[in-house]
Amino acid sequence: MSQTVPVHVLAAFGLAPDTAIQVLHGGHINDTYLAGEKFVLQRINRFVFPHPEHIMDNMLGVSQFLREKVLARGGDPNREILQVVLTTQGAPAYISPEGEFWRCTRNIVNAASYETPDSPQMLQEAGRAFGEFQAMLAGYPAATLREIIPNFHNTPARMEQLKAAVAAAPKGRLAEVRAELDFAMAREERAGLLTSLLAEGKLPLRVTHNDTKMSNILFDDETKKAVCVIDLDTVMPGLTAFDFGDSIRAGASTAAEDETDLSKVRFDLDLYRAYTQGFVSAAGAALTPTELDTLPDGAWAMTFEVGVRFLTDYLNGDVYFRTAHPQHNLDRARNQFCLVEQMERQREEMGRIVREAAQG
Repeated sequence: MSQTVPVHVLAAFGLAPDTAIQVLHGGHINDTYLAGEKFVLQRINRFVFPHPEHIMDNMLGVSQFLREKVLARGGDPNREILQVVLTTQGAPAYISPEGEFWRCTRNIVNAASYETPDSPQMLQEAGRAFGEFQAMLAGYPAATLREIIPNFHNTPARMEQLKAAVAAAPKGRLAEVRAELDFAMAREERAGLLTSLLAEGKLPLRVTHNDTKMSNILFDDETKKAVCVIDLDTVMPGLTAFDFGDSIRAGASTAAEDETDLSKVRFDLDLYRAYTQGFVSAAGAALTPTELDTLPDGAWAMTFEVGVRFLTDYLNGDVYFRTAHPQHNLDRARNQFCLVEQMERQREEMGRIVREAAQG
């Protein structure tokens, strides 16, 4: 009998009551368990995701679409696509008597995820994986997907949240962040570039992953090639530039996002080039010229947006992000704004790297 996963949950997915359970610690939101060797069980955090059934609607539609694409090219969908395991009643999830929402997926064996790349080659491979994810879903009707977190990557909306935090913040905290506020407000107009292009019909709405960090890719244990994009909880309609930019924000920085010595925080063009080459080699043919042109703007926007969110949370009293000390969110905001400033200085070179990658 499992102490971490109730027996009735195991039974709901046709698993024996004595199935060995191992806690998996990779994620920060849901509770995740390896059940035996073949299955992964997850208890969805209903505070973060109040409508987990919408997640499953998106996940089933996207994974089936991807499965057909992989089959058409002669690939192995059981290894390359996250596969939902239905309950014994044929449902995509199990809701316990306590109201807990459980789902099950097949475990992809002989593969692992990594928090950070161990080489530029691994970062390039990560770019290829997320680029291929974009390319395969280019024909999916993005507007039919549920919006799991409204305005998740809406930079102008994040600016409005910052203004609200300023209006309600104690004067003491406001005095501490005057330079950071001036930095953010000076960039308010630029923050709306991508959403404006979408509204004007100059950028297409795409199926986007919205959490394109390194740890959401499984790499083959032997070849170190990316085999599967995982964690489809935040798959929603969005912009390609946001997925690209979210990867660059962390992947092309030389320091952790809470590094306080800003001399160590550097936007590394070699790392940017590695990821870009992988991403564009896989997704480039599926993207419009305007999408390719604005990939660097996505890197800028995602870094700026996260900095704004850290600053907002600091003014709000650190209610959203987990902090280790009183200045933690402010340190993070300064770190991200340092990267933003460097990206601004290197925007022309960033664009040139994209164009070179697109030309092959």
